[in-house]
Amino acid sequence: MLTNEKSSSKVIGDKNITIKTGVMAKQANGSVLVECGSLTLLATAVMSKEPKVGINFFPLTIEYSEKMYASGKIPGGFFKREARPTTDATLIARLIDRPIRPCFPKTLKNDVQVIITVLSNDIDVCQESISIIAASAALSCSDIPFTNSVGAVVVGEHNGELIINPSNDILQECSLNIVVAGTKEAILMVEAGANEVSEETVIKAIALGHESIKEIVALQEELVAQAGKPKLPAPADIVDDEIENKINAILADRVEKNLQDGNKKETELFFENLSEEVITACVDETKENLETVKHIFNKLKKAKIRNAIIVNKVRPDGRKLDEIRPIESQVSILPTPHGSALFTRGETQSLGVVTLGTSRDEQMIDGLEETYTKDYYFHYNFPPYSVGETGRIGTGRRELGHGALAERSLKPVLPEKDKFPYTIRIVSEILESNGSSSMASVCSGTLSLMDCGVPIKAPVSGIAMGLLIEDGNYSILSDIQGLEDHYGDMDFKVAGTEKGITSLQLDIKVSGLSQQILKEALEQAKKGRLHILSKMLETINQPRVDISENAPRIEHVTIDPDKIGLLIGPGGKMIKSIQEETGATINIANDSSGLVCVSSQNKESLEAAINKIVLLTKDVEAGEEYVGKIIKVMPYGAFIEVLPGKEGLLHVSTFKDRVNAEEFFTEGQSITVVIKEIDKQNRISLKPKE
Repeated sequence: MLTNEKSSSKVIGDKNITIKTGVMAKQANGSVLVECGSLTLLATAVMSKEPKVGINFFPLTIEYSEKMYASGKIPGGFFKREARPTTDATLIARLIDRPIRPCFPKTLKNDVQVIITVLSNDIDVCQESISIIAASAALSCSDIPFTNSVGAVVVGEHNGELIINPSNDILQECSLNIVVAGTKEAILMVEAGANEVSEETVIKAIALGHESIKEIVALQEELVAQAGKPKLPAPADIVDDEIENKINAILADRVEKNLQDGNKKETELFFENLSEEVITACVDETKENLETVKHIFNKLKKAKIRNAIIVNKVRPDGRKLDEIRPIESQVSILPTPHGSALFTRGETQSLGVVTLGTSRDEQMIDGLEETYTKDYYFHYNFPPYSVGETGRIGTGRRELGHGALAERSLKPVLPEKDKFPYTIRIVSEILESNGSSSMASVCSGTLSLMDCGVPIKAPVSGIAMGLLIEDGNYSILSDIQGLEDHYGDMDFKVAGTEKGITSLQLDIKVSGLSQQILKEALEQAKKGRLHILSKMLETINQPRVDISENAPRIEHVTIDPDKIGLLIGPGGKMIKSIQEETGATINIANDSSGLVCVSSQNKESLEAAINKIVLLTKDVEAGEEYVGKIIKVMPYGAFIEVLPGKEGLLHVSTFKDRVNAEEFFTEGQSITVVIKEIDKQNRISLKPKE
């Protein structure tokens, strides 16, 4: 150990986690080195000296930086250096942000940046949970006003047993893969992928994970006791009793009365007008108190909305707590794409589009792990017009995160590759948004898959749940809209089939989520999810019998691996010839399995190519009959091609009257022959058909 180094270590599950501080990146407000196996993460936390002026949010930035040297790899491309973050790195950064953000004072407006750098990778260790621990430890040891240390674990269900921090190999075989993060007192974040598991299993996994989280928080507290810096004071909240009383008098009960019947546009207009009225009445001539008025107005508005839901059980659009907004759906709305569906729930609308491709369309993933390809991916687009605004069009963290959640939700029901040899791309275009567009994407994705004719194992629906809790009193909301999400204490997304859960994402903004509330939320979510599913199945209740006529036709053929060279031919001559003659595309697997993928835009072309491949690679047997073509004539007989690349000799001795073959046969002539025998040198002898 170096002179200034302080460390603490603990075994969680079967993984030893060590946190060190005092050696690296000492100019940051806080920095730690976290080791687990060969995985080594450097986490740094820095806060700006001055707060940002004129903002009503906490400017926290989480960056997850993957260094290719961490896996002993050199970056590809022309510049040979790391460029923009990979999709996986972006998703991990989002995952870290979610449990960390609620642990800062709500009054903090200073920029805080946490950077986690992967210095050494370990393919057997799950990076997600360790990175959350690293971020929390760096903040806990710093002087930044970070109020609660956060722990995180991965829980897997393997052969009916729940396991803490399983290796990645085992995790691939688990029916449940769940990341749980929280403080000693409460769960803050859950992210799960599952293979139709029950709500009861999820609750048990979260409870088990929380026990390990308590140990991880204690590990951080041990390090803070050795090397933690005194915390800077949190900024005080803005208080002005005179302005608050004045705004309260203006608001009265207008918020509660005007939200019960309005749609999103009407609600936005109501609050805009109310805000202008408050500013006109309360801002002085110098406008020095403008920010104070805005802050107090937003605080009181939030309190009134929350009170209406928690105490009066009245939602902003007048629905009951467990009521789902009206649902409409259509399929086959686009003529050219392979599958399409439009799913509308209230003021949220998703256009789902499925495209089928071949192995050439698989996505190559080159990150810290071994390079691999994906034959299924889900892309989510959120254009600014979906919320009635202008703005840039692009792929940001939101798009990647929502797309990953929808992708995870549908993956368990997709057919196996050997039964459905297609690359599948699903795109969700969000055309309108007012609450849970990611779950609407799951629904439109399911409908478009069935419309395309993809033989999914079961249809999947999704729902977003909300929670508002105050002094032990709470309301659980089904199918939350934007306003309820913004002012609520929980965002809880659940997707699954009639049988069980396929994905789950939970974010808590406050402490106090008990197992009882979680159980109630899951039960209410299941009821709502099944209601949504029943509405979807009214439109289409099972996959179409055949795939879209616009989709490519694909079949797999397995040949003797030793005959791959024969199929390719010298310089690729044979495979090119088959493709040119039939119009089909042929791809040979890179391994030694002998798997050949044949694709074409029509059935006739596909069958013609497959027939040629089978004939080319087929072993001839004695007694089989063929119509062959004479390719060479000698006095003693004719050489006849019975199959592509397979020649046999029809000797004159096989005729009753011996003849001069040059007088009897001509090159290019077709003749029906029978395989007489195949000698040990694989030479084929032929005889004429009787």
